[in-house]
Amino acid sequence: MSLVLDSSVTLAWVYADETTDAIRVLFDRVNDRGGWVPAIWRLEVANILEMGVRRGRTDAAFRDASLADLALLPISLDPETDLHAWDATARLAARHRLTLYDACYLELARRRGLPLASLDRELRTAATAECVSLLG
Repeated sequence: MSLVLDSSVTLAWVYADETTDAIRVLFDRVNDRGGWVPAIWRLEVANILEMGVRRGRTDAAFRDASLADLALLPISLDPETDLHAWDATARLAARHRLTLYDACYLELARRRGLPLASLDRELRTAATAECVSLLG
């Protein structure tokens, strides 16, 4: 079975000081079975890595190498994320007081019947309330 991967888990894998054994196991699973992400994932991850460069956490070479490594993983972009933005995703965001950005991960996991991998506390709480299995 595959899973839905959010940016918090992705960045915990990218940044060595945030990587745990559980994150390594999760990414071994992604490497073996693949993962799903909403269309916003690439923009969100790239933006956070760019902000890390601007704030001096890393350099451009690290950002570029990280994005190249992520591109090698068998991660599928959901082609329907935007189609649900104004209905199911918006309702989930309102019901659980999430940003629409976070709610799109929950909507995707719910729609595909997949577990959600996230370190975001509010998103995890909402997933539990929506009976979505959690990893991470």
